[in-house]
Amino acid sequence: MSDPSKAASDLRIVLVGTQHPGNIGAAARAMKTMGLSKLVLVAPEKAPDRDTRAMAAGADDLVEAAPVFSTLAEAVADCRWVLGATARNRRIQLEPLHPREAARRAVAAAASGPVALVFGRERTGLTNEELQLCHAAVHIPSDPAFSSLNLAAAVQVLSYELRCALLGDADMPLAEARTPPPGEGAASHAELEGLFGQLADTLDQIDFHKGRAPDSAMRKLRRLYLRANLDSADVRLLRGVLADAQRMARLAAQADAGGKIG
Repeated sequence: MSDPSKAASDLRIVLVGTQHPGNIGAAARAMKTMGLSKLVLVAPEKAPDRDTRAMAAGADDLVEAAPVFSTLAEAVADCRWVLGATARNRRIQLEPLHPREAARRAVAAAASGPVALVFGRERTGLTNEELQLCHAAVHIPSDPAFSSLNLAAAVQVLSYELRCALLGDADMPLAEARTPPPGEGAASHAELEGLFGQLADTLDQIDFHKGRAPDSAMRKLRRLYLRANLDSADVRLLRGVLADAQRMARLAAQADAGGKIG
């Protein structure tokens, strides 16, 4: 790749609910050594402090420039691809990626817009609700006998893989991706969440769940649409279909109410 620094500008590292301010600084240092500069914080338990600056060791500029959001959805609203770092299998069945493959696909996706790599809390990681906002999951294959990995160390591993992908290291093996990264005009995260919200409302209005809990069906439908790599036009078309379905559901409900009254 001819200009790694330009490509890196659309790659952001998102830290969610960080509990120790020093880890924010250490993560910033890990990023800066690999040419990454976009740090984003989501609801840190404590604001950056002198421990943050000490651990940053020269990467203070990344911390000072880092925007702070109250929710992950806000932090990734404009992203074209969102990758969640997780240490174990979850009930949210995301496509699992090796760090090397994840980095290659993240760099490819960044050609069409911002890409986020999301890291969770030091003790508990990302919640299932937060992972549901991601397109895929990345797992660092540490030793099962001692798998605990410090937050900054995890950021360093993935930052290194991103650096290699940015430099175009063709010697590194890459497993064939099951789903290509989003292409030109890919729908933003906010657009997709709008679609999912309308889909959930529509399924309720047409009584799709028939009394069953809606969570399972929505998780499967989210995965289906995320695998499809929808662009903005696709989302508008689907939302138009859903709007008509909602309109017909309202008319049917009104007719049913009128019949009962009569």
